Amino acid sequence: MTDLKSMTLEELTAALKELGEPAFRGKQVFTWLHRGVSSYDEMTNLSKALREKLSGAYPLTVPKVARKQVSKLDGTIKYLWELADGNCVESVLMQYHHGNTVCISSQVGCRMGCAFCASTIAGRVRDLTPSEMLDQVIFTQKDSGLEISNIVLMGIGEPMDNLDTVLRFLELVNHPDGLNIGMRHISLSTCGVIPGIDRLAELGLQLTLSVSLHAPDSETRSKIMPVNRAYDVDRLFDACHRYFEKTGRRISFEYAVIDGVNDNDWQADLIAKKLRGMPGHVNLIPLNDVVESPFKPSKRIAAFQKRLESHGLTATVRRSLGGDIDASCGQLRRKAMLEEQPQSDH
Repeated sequence: MTDLKSMTLEELTAALKELGEPAFRGKQVFTWLHRGVSSYDEMTNLSKALREKLSGAYPLTVPKVARKQVSKLDGTIKYLWELADGNCVESVLMQYHHGNTVCISSQVGCRMGCAFCASTIAGRVRDLTPSEMLDQVIFTQKDSGLEISNIVLMGIGEPMDNLDTVLRFLELVNHPDGLNIGMRHISLSTCGVIPGIDRLAELGLQLTLSVSLHAPDSETRSKIMPVNRAYDVDRLFDACHRYFEKTGRRISFEYAVIDGVNDNDWQADLIAKKLRGMPGHVNLIPLNDVVESPFKPSKRIAAFQKRLESHGLTATVRRSLGGDIDASCGQLRRKAMLEEQPQSDH
């Protein structure tokens, strides 16, 4: 099936020309798709004949809300979207003073195996398409009635493991005839896939790169993040320095603080040493308590933050949103999967 919504405006215009349509039809269809129409019949400035032609040549799919949870604490909304093939992914809409941010997924499941993350349970099923990523933004905005100003690629999946799709998504979401969300309002997170970081550096996009660090030493990081065995943390720090030298853009380092594992003073000192020579922002994340995980939230977050700041680093503690609605990534999908499993007779 050819996916019309994953096409750029130029590709879409060319596809419509093949159907005998003038060039301006491309922009019309592109704009309708990015408004979140569920059917070609909603494209009221197209002829009935063209709508039928498009419907036959390019079936249109939209995600369904499989589950939706709204936080009574802060209005955070968590969506479990059912895709055309029955697979599910998650998005989270968070409301801040500076605007509304949606955190979206890039894959169904994840193969990176981080020990403290619910997204990786059951592994990676498949990559998302550009339109499936785009739909999370469009339909979150449509369902919630809240205009989205910021996007975080930090949901289920590793964006660098599906980078061609992610780059196409970025091009689409940034387009002035689409959602027109600027690169400076987009953050892309990686657990440390170095070839992806180097490729992004070459492209020089104005987005914010977030690196899920979670430990500055190889021994600890390999225990909690299997990716460290392929891309060692010292090589990762080198890649981050290259990225900064090439782009001049500050990297945000995500750090889920785990009790007795990565919250020691010597680890804070090591982070400061490794980041010397480049501006880095360390975003300390209070760990979500995942039932299957042996890792527990740290009691030393404030002390760890103070230690980092003593070295002149910027360190903030991420405000926890949606604490009453399984807001951490992968939890809603995991719950749905558990409920769907056939019950054993034994």
